Amino acid sequence: MSNKQIDEGLKQWEELYSKSLPNDKPRTNRSNIKIKPIYTPNDWDSDRYMEDLGFPGEEPMARGIYPTMHRGQTWSQRQLVGLATPELYNTRVKQMIANGANALSMIPCNSVYRGLDVDLVDPVLLGTCGITINTVGDMAKCLKDIPIDKMSIGLNDPIPFTMLAQVLAHAKNINVPWNKLTGTSNQSDYISHYVANHMFFRLALKGSRRVQMDEISFLRDNCPGWNPVSVVGQHMQQAGATPAEAMGLTLSTAIQYGNDCVERGMLPDSFLPRFTFFFDISISYFEEIAKFRAGRRVWARITKERFGAKDPRSSRFKFHCQTSGVDLTRVQPLNNIARVAIQGIAGILGGCQSMHTDGYDEALSCPTEEAALISVATQNILKDEAGLTDVIDALGGSYYLETLTNQMEEEIEATISRIDAAGGMFLAVESGLVQGIIGESAMAHQEKVDSGEHKIVGVNAYVPDEDDASNRKVQPWPDQNIMAKHIEDFCSFKENRDDAAVQRSLDKLSEAAKSDNQNVYEQVVQATINNATQGEIITRLRDELGFGNPLINA
Repeated sequence: MSNKQIDEGLKQWEELYSKSLPNDKPRTNRSNIKIKPIYTPNDWDSDRYMEDLGFPGEEPMARGIYPTMHRGQTWSQRQLVGLATPELYNTRVKQMIANGANALSMIPCNSVYRGLDVDLVDPVLLGTCGITINTVGDMAKCLKDIPIDKMSIGLNDPIPFTMLAQVLAHAKNINVPWNKLTGTSNQSDYISHYVANHMFFRLALKGSRRVQMDEISFLRDNCPGWNPVSVVGQHMQQAGATPAEAMGLTLSTAIQYGNDCVERGMLPDSFLPRFTFFFDISISYFEEIAKFRAGRRVWARITKERFGAKDPRSSRFKFHCQTSGVDLTRVQPLNNIARVAIQGIAGILGGCQSMHTDGYDEALSCPTEEAALISVATQNILKDEAGLTDVIDALGGSYYLETLTNQMEEEIEATISRIDAAGGMFLAVESGLVQGIIGESAMAHQEKVDSGEHKIVGVNAYVPDEDDASNRKVQPWPDQNIMAKHIEDFCSFKENRDDAAVQRSLDKLSEAAKSDNQNVYEQVVQATINNATQGEIITRLRDELGFGNPLINA
């Protein structure tokens, strides 16, 4: 068909459309990109195929980072689990593995994020949203009978990575070589914490930068199968950044970490293959798919043009994604099953390497057993019943999706340019620029919700006459007798260890933190092997590197 025929047909259709829908209002997606009612070859011409798409595993990487993608190997079903005590975690995770989960993910109690051991916290607060895990003994209970040399582990473990140190100590105790371990330090992105997740930072901003670089260096030499950096876009998007902004800010953060590694004397191809990413998947279906496709293209260019990477593995945009908790509603929570399924499809069609699907009740509490099993089953249905793994990049070539991918790429590049102009991501966060960008977008979105322009079923549209809160199931709070026994075991652990060895290890940790040439993370691992607790390690590092406080832009 000629361009003239398309133009004539389009003009005729536009006239009919205007007559049928004279009051049609302009529409935009969450990234404020105008959405047209129809897309044609005038928007994206297949002559651009090699430039925009190419083939999976090849530049420009739009269609996926591996030649076979999900047809060859499906994504890891990495369900996030955090439940009361290590023993209860172990029981739950074994159950989820039996139901299809094929990788581990572990989230600690808020007390751990705050750097406190269980004997310093009101017992009623412990274990309500994660595992109370303070020692290598706790980690051993979490991983009992789990083959850690055969199963990848994702640790929601912020700096100074005490949970990873516990995994390494546990592996040493059961004679598993560190080079057999695979997994990811999911919360290694301290910049995202200072921007949007204040509970997660334990050390001052500059101190966090130091420890992160030491961790990357230590793991590169001692645990080559581990991904030391997971750059997190999820926090920024959940805080209010648009999908395009979240991707742009995340890639700017990756650029910052890459530059820091180069300044440490590391060669790009020695660290870039182990960079991974972690993203939110909102309910904006096509926008999210386009976000991931555009992000892959931009990262491939960054690794080559900015860092001079030669190894093809350095350009692989490996990402984990999680369905969006902020899109879940407390009212009519069963509706969240549909939301999660839609978001999961977007993650799959966007080319994810691993995924967590939220429990439908996560707006209410930690997932109940029923909700957790439904979230695992959701992925199994999408993987085994829906045919989503049959075709690689199944929406590739869609006039709309290809146009949107190009538009998202432009928005992503604009955000990166804005951060570059501010001196890079570290300085942009330190100055409050990034927080301002996210805050403005959060307010703009909330105004659309408040006005009803953006509809949320059960909240501002199709609102039920009555909302019977008594029908909502929530995860019960941990049994206080069980928690009391856990605290008792912790105190017994401290009484029976070699106190002199612990103190020597902590002193060496302080010495390393004061030094300019010692590896701090090496001493974190050694202190853990010698039975120092996570609270003791974090306290020492806070004394030397500073306490993590929110950044306030005056």
